[in-house]
Amino acid sequence: MSRRRTRRSGEDSNISFLDIICCGFGAIVLLLVIVKPNQPIVIEESPIVKDGQVRALQERLFEIRGQVNYLEQDLNAKHEQLGQDERRVAILRSEFDVLNSRMASVDDDGAGDATEALDLQVAVQSLSREMKRLLAGRKSQNDYIGGIPVDSEYIIFIIDTSGSMFNGAWNRMMREVLNTLRIYPKVKGIQVLNDQGQYMFSTYAGEWIPDTPSRRRAIMQKLQGWNAFSNSSPVEGITAAIRRFYDKNKKISLYVMGDDFQGRSVKRVLDIVKRLNEVNKRGESLVRIHAVGFPVHYDPAGRSALPSARRYAALMRELAEQNNGTFVGVNYAR
Repeated sequence: MSRRRTRRSGEDSNISFLDIICCGFGAIVLLLVIVKPNQPIVIEESPIVKDGQVRALQERLFEIRGQVNYLEQDLNAKHEQLGQDERRVAILRSEFDVLNSRMASVDDDGAGDATEALDLQVAVQSLSREMKRLLAGRKSQNDYIGGIPVDSEYIIFIIDTSGSMFNGAWNRMMREVLNTLRIYPKVKGIQVLNDQGQYMFSTYAGEWIPDTPSRRRAIMQKLQGWNAFSNSSPVEGITAAIRRFYDKNKKISLYVMGDDFQGRSVKRVLDIVKRLNEVNKRGESLVRIHAVGFPVHYDPAGRSALPSARRYAALMRELAEQNNGTFVGVNYAR
């Protein structure tokens, strides 16, 4: 009796163990069925596919670079042509004003030669047609100031602060400075010197003034009463600006504002500036020099300018011509 009971207990234990094992395997199977297995992780993609994509991207990059180079060359050619046209327009405007003055003098005299008057009218009409042709493709009058191209990133004003300028043309000069600033909505740097090379703001001596609205207002406010010492010669200011700020990697324009030149040698000044202001491969100076002349020293009775004013006009005209700029003479000072 006891042997049978012991035997049955052993069988019950074996069945219980098998039940546990079966339940465990069943649970594992259910987990595998219920839980979605993860996607296999790609450790390394085929190098063939990668190489094909890289080659395609490189070809596209080379194509884009070629297009960029072509567009840059085309843009530079258009800028060059535009600058030539604008310089031609400035020359024509000067000739136009001279012819108009001659016509007015002929009309005032009353006894002028009829043939001369007719020739002057024909010349004025011809100049008008030429200017219209050159200006036909212009989009906005605000892109220029008196025919001067405005493609520079840095601008420097060289202002004659002599008594004749301060008393005879200061308001008009300030308007020209303001107009120049307006046609440069944003530049990388501004600087203002007088004809002696003295800085308007000593805190920015030898450095670029940041182009901000507040700085522009400060320039115009300071300009109202800026009557620094001057010897009526822009040479010192021009050479100081080129020596300090010349940089072959920067597009810089100088705007010279004055009324006369008290120096004796125009050629000497031209030679000095030529040595300082290098030229690029196209023969263009790297710093543009523009100039505006104000008719302060003008003799109404003799219908001519004083010698110092004529020297200024001759100097600035040659400087502008040799340094990729334009000289503009305004017709009234105030």
